Amino acid sequence: MRAVARGTASAARTTSRGRIDKRQAILDAAFTVFARQGYSQACVQEIAEEAGVAKLTVYNHLSDKENLFRQAVEAAADAVAAEGLAVVERLREPGADLPSAMADLARRMLQVVTGKRALALRWLTYAQVARFPDLVESVQRHTSTRITEALADRFARLSLSGELRRCDPAQAAEQFMALLTGPAEARSRLGTRRLPASETRAVAAAAVDTFLRAYATESAGETG
Repeated sequence: MRAVARGTASAARTTSRGRIDKRQAILDAAFTVFARQGYSQACVQEIAEEAGVAKLTVYNHLSDKENLFRQAVEAAADAVAAEGLAVVERLREPGADLPSAMADLARRMLQVVTGKRALALRWLTYAQVARFPDLVESVQRHTSTRITEALADRFARLSLSGELRRCDPAQAAEQFMALLTGPAEARSRLGTRRLPASETRAVAAAAVDTFLRAYATESAGETG
C-alpha cells in the first residue's frame, strides 16, 4: 500500500513538473514570436511550432492569444528581474574596495538592461500600450521596482556599516539606476542601437563616480 502510494505521488509530481516545463516552453516561444512579429502579426500556430507542441496544447495552457501575450511578457519580465537581482546580490559582500565593487555592479547591470530580452520586453510593452495600457505598470513592477528595492536594501546595509553616508536608501537606489539607464537609453537611441563595450564601460564609470561623490564616506574611498 505504501509503495503504491509513493509511486502514485511520484507520478503526480512528474506530471506536474512536466506540465510546468511545457507551460514555460510555450511562454518562452510566445515571447520569441511576439518579439519577432509583434502582437498583431503573431499567430498561435507559429508559437506552437516554436514551442514544439500542438496548437491545442497552447490553448489548454493559456486559453487565448491575449492571455498568452500577457503571461509571456510577465514571464520575460521575471527573467530580466532575476538577472538584475543576481547582479545586485554581488553587492552583499563588496569587500574592501567599494568603488571596484560598484563599478562591477554597474557594468553587469547595464548588460542586463541593454540585453536582447530586456530590449524586446520594452519594445513589446510600449508598442502595445494602447491595447494593454496596464502592462507598462505590470512590467515595471516585475522588473525595475524589484531590482531597485533589492539595491536599496544593499545600500541600507552599506550605510549602516559606514561605507555609504546616512541616506534614504530607496532614493539612492533610484538615483543610481537613473544614472545608469538614462545615458544608456540616450546612447542606444531607445534601444535601437547596440552599445559598444567601450561606451558601456564609460556609462558605468560615470554613474559610479557621480554616485560615490554624492554618497560615499571617506573610509569607503570617496572620490574627489
